[in-house]
Amino acid sequence: MKEIEVLVELLEDKQSALRKLSKIGKAKLNQTHDIYYSHEHNHKLKPKGFSFPKECFRIRLKSKKAFLAYKVDNFDEKGTWIYSDEYETGVKDFNTTNKIIELLGFTKLIELENKKYTFETKEYEIVLEEVKDLGLFLETELKNPENLDPKKVKIQINEFIKSLGLKTSKEINAGKPELMLKKKQGLI
Repeated sequence: MKEIEVLVELLEDKQSALRKLSKIGKAKLNQTHDIYYSHEHNHKLKPKGFSFPKECFRIRLKSKKAFLAYKVDNFDEKGTWIYSDEYETGVKDFNTTNKIIELLGFTKLIELENKKYTFETKEYEIVLEEVKDLGLFLETELKNPENLDPKKVKIQINEFIKSLGLKTSKEINAGKPELMLKKKQGLI
């Protein structure tokens, strides 16, 4: 499934942002625990120097449900991330699946603990994310973007974010796992 989204850092406090977002509707609150893996024999899943892998393998625990995902990032000619192809499926047991993954030789690359406030419109999923040890972010994703031009969609998403009246950074063009890895490497 094609995933086209925009990630920005929130430059105002959480309560102020939640008040503004409440105009969209009521938020669904979820806690998520994500583990991203690397594997010594799969170069696609290993960081290269200070660069996050262009593909990633993850297990997620969200509201007592577990999901496995594999993402393949797609970039433009300048090397800017445009969208990801994401393949995700539910699994029955987070801990057992995590153990199987480790027994297959995968090692933990990054772990993220998030508190997510999700708002939805007809077109968008808007998520205010409080990421432990990283910060406060807004991730906005267009629903059903399969046959659309990713660059045009990103422009549309950025315009939508501006219309929310939030104080944000410009688009980050990196994911939270990449930001956390850079933080652990002392780069941010």
